[in-house]
Amino acid sequence: MNRDTQSKDSKALVLFSGGQDSATVLAWALAQYDYVETVGFDYEQRHMVEMQCRLEVLAQIRQKFPKWANKLGVDRVLDLSVLGEMSNTSLTRDIAIIDRKNGLPNTFVPGRNIIFLNFAAALGYKQGIRNLVAGMCEADFSGYPDCRKETLDATMLALNLGMDTDFTLHTPLMFLSKSGAWQLANQLGGEKLVALINQYSHTCYLGERGKCNDWGFGCGTCPACVLRAKGWTKYTTSVSA
Repeated sequence: MNRDTQSKDSKALVLFSGGQDSATVLAWALAQYDYVETVGFDYEQRHMVEMQCRLEVLAQIRQKFPKWANKLGVDRVLDLSVLGEMSNTSLTRDIAIIDRKNGLPNTFVPGRNIIFLNFAAALGYKQGIRNLVAGMCEADFSGYPDCRKETLDATMLALNLGMDTDFTLHTPLMFLSKSGAWQLANQLGGEKLVALINQYSHTCYLGERGKCNDWGFGCGTCPACVLRAKGWTKYTTSVSA
């Protein structure tokens, strides 16, 4: 089928960082839509290794899931280095991860998800894609208010008004735990997909890829690793029960 003549409803744009959550929702989009493009964001993040990991995840999906490979379209990386320059956080600076006085951890990059959605919508507008897919979830809400459904709904309302367009944001993980995210991956692609995400995706805030733990690569101590490890343990326990 000619991609230019496809219905807008058959196409999706996935905000794809290369982490566990975005890799899972990429699989979800490939199972739902006929054509899927991906977009990543270079904001001079401390864990820049994820930019290489996202390419490896895409390559592995093409190799191991032929039925999805034919649906995978263009992958882009947008330069948002100005966000890193503006942000004084432990994700954009070589500083220790701590909780701030306002109750938010300093891994919170102010405006990040809102900015990502703005650029993704602008790209979707250009490409004729109205379905945006992202891995935000309220399991992260304790640290990230821009993962709240209310925040995302308000952002999409503004984007639809401002672009006079009917975008839909899909967040399949919104109300799932990290264990639930692994379970969804299993439902979508079986243990083959679970193993792919485990081995090739990257979630560690410190960018550690030296040791592969049971739950994947990472330092094991940063908040992202702790959350991922707990989810993996709960998932494997439920599978073996």
